[in-house]
Amino acid sequence: MSAKTSAEVVIDGKVYTLSGYEGTEYLQKVAGYINDKIAEFDSLEDYRHFPLNMKATLVQLNIADDYFKAKSQVEKLERDLELKEKEIYDLKHDLIANQIKTETAEASLKDLEAQNRELLLNKARLEATLEDSLLDKKSSNKSGN
Repeated sequence: MSAKTSAEVVIDGKVYTLSGYEGTEYLQKVAGYINDKIAEFDSLEDYRHFPLNMKATLVQLNIADDYFKAKSQVEKLERDLELKEKEIYDLKHDLIANQIKTETAEASLKDLEAQNRELLLNKARLEATLEDSLLDKKSSNKSGN
């Protein structure tokens, strides 16, 4: 765990000492965010006339709104990520299944090619035997005539 750090920050013109386990840059960033929200409301004419406690509540509500919108977006992105991971898993599964089918088909093709070669050799032998047989018959018919 990191060491606890402290940083003096200015929020709405007042100096505060913030402390936490984050670095001073982060603490300054948080203070800057709050100052930006306050400045956002200060730019509205009606806001300037509100009592101080109402101003603080409006800033707090606005910050809470930002938080819940960001949290909702993170949750949506996490759901999207889970769906993408499941899709990738399914695609990998399909890829492996297709690789197995391809390997099986290639092995079957090799077997069929070997059988085809064997059949062609048998065909050639049978044709040669038939040709020899026809030639023998032809020559015996000539000599018997």
